[in-house]
Amino acid sequence: MSGAAMLTLDGVHAVYGRKIRALRGVSLEVRAGEVVALIGNNGAGKTTLMKTISGLLAPEKGRVTFQGRALSGLPPHEVMRMGLSLVPEGRRIFPRLTVMENLEMGAYSRPRGAELAREYEHVFTLFPVLGRRRAQLGGTLSGGEQQMLAMGRALMAAPKLLMLDEPSMGLAPVVVDKIFEIIARINQEGVTVLLVEQNARRALKAAARAYVLETGEIVSAGDSASLLKDPAVQKAYLGL
Repeated sequence: MSGAAMLTLDGVHAVYGRKIRALRGVSLEVRAGEVVALIGNNGAGKTTLMKTISGLLAPEKGRVTFQGRALSGLPPHEVMRMGLSLVPEGRRIFPRLTVMENLEMGAYSRPRGAELAREYEHVFTLFPVLGRRRAQLGGTLSGGEQQMLAMGRALMAAPKLLMLDEPSMGLAPVVVDKIFEIIARINQEGVTVLLVEQNARRALKAAARAYVLETGEIVSAGDSASLLKDPAVQKAYLGL
């Protein structure tokens, strides 16, 4: 069951690149314990929104708060220390570092010790292939394994809120199934999830609630079951 609002965006505007207005007054909330999906076509502003939350892009107007604290103006490493971890679009692992070294990068702000050792074991329990390949260079892993490594790296920071940007992109269906199984397990273990996903059907089935983003604006929101039955959503995103 979800709790109080953990992450809130209130009237957020953001400009990206050469003065491209990517977000236009976006308001949404993610409550503790939820999986919330954000769906939309390419160019809708989904990745810009994730970058704005994580401190990679400053909002032009509006307010982003996490557990009651304003995030605007904080650098990404401070946002991460507050308990938000981003798995970026395209995975963005370090290809010339080993699996273990990539995971260490995710835990760079945390003190070494027994607690950190438990995080490594937790990641290897979720992703056994990473445990078997801990000495292998990240760039030699398959696409699915690299996605798992990116997720494992984010989990090494022990996040309260995990943000996933297009986790199924470019992956085979069987790997996508595995990724979504792990997302559900992570949520069941107590981590709140904000999921950006172009595969609208999978996203809506994975989430309790969802927002639809078009050209930088939220055009629809509600529980996922209702959105799956919405004719406009079906036509635009589900191919029905």
